[in-house]
Amino acid sequence: MDKNLVIDVGVHTGEDTEFYLKKGFRVIGIEANPNIYHDTKQRLNSYIETGQLLLLNIAVSPQNQPITLYVNLDRSFWSTTSPDFVQRNEFFGTRSTPITVEGRRFEDILQEFGTPYYLKVDIEGADILCLQGLQKVESKPQFLSIESTKVSWNDLLKEFTLLKELGYKKFKAIRQPDVPQQICPFPAKEGQYINHKFEYGASGLFGEEAPGAWLSETEVLKVYKRVFLEYRLLGTNGILKFPLGKILLESLQLKEPWYDTHASL
Repeated sequence: MDKNLVIDVGVHTGEDTEFYLKKGFRVIGIEANPNIYHDTKQRLNSYIETGQLLLLNIAVSPQNQPITLYVNLDRSFWSTTSPDFVQRNEFFGTRSTPITVEGRRFEDILQEFGTPYYLKVDIEGADILCLQGLQKVESKPQFLSIESTKVSWNDLLKEFTLLKELGYKKFKAIRQPDVPQQICPFPAKEGQYINHKFEYGASGLFGEEAPGAWLSETEVLKVYKRVFLEYRLLGTNGILKFPLGKILLESLQLKEPWYDTHASL
């Protein structure tokens, strides 16, 4: 494991990547959308020139072969390789167009670039591929985060079974709409201290800086039982399935919640 390396799977416009870079980490960034990749590469070019950042225009895939990426035309961060997520996105009134991009297995990426200290994954329906890739390499990241499933309790249990098999024993469930309220601790617990304001949609603090106490699997699943009740009330299978549901949520300025699972060895 390279203690100075972060791998950011799902770079998008680079808000998370830039945070890790400013904290002094070396970053391998993965972004499948070619247009966003080129824009982000240009914006963060100074880090690329110094060798602190390497951006890859690829999609994590089950096979090393071209794969279809459904580029969301209304919410670019909802672009996905998952047909199920395309249906979800259409439910919310967004449009997608398919393009073909290079696909690579995550275990091959790790074998080429090494195991990071922290692995951040947010690739809309394909996060599990990264966990499966970790099964095929010996060394594991000290910390990782994935966007937890919000559709199936059984799928959530499968995620935690896989995390346990990988050696992860401590967990946090981080409510992502609250990330803009996070404050970087001083002195820093991860990398260098920076005074940083997180944007809505950012992954936020990680490792020992992530808010809240580390929980056992039993404890964090109790948290997720409450989270799934929140999903049922405010999610696509709750109030949103009714015609006036979206209007009501917008009038109350409520957003469908989502959570990231953070794990530590």
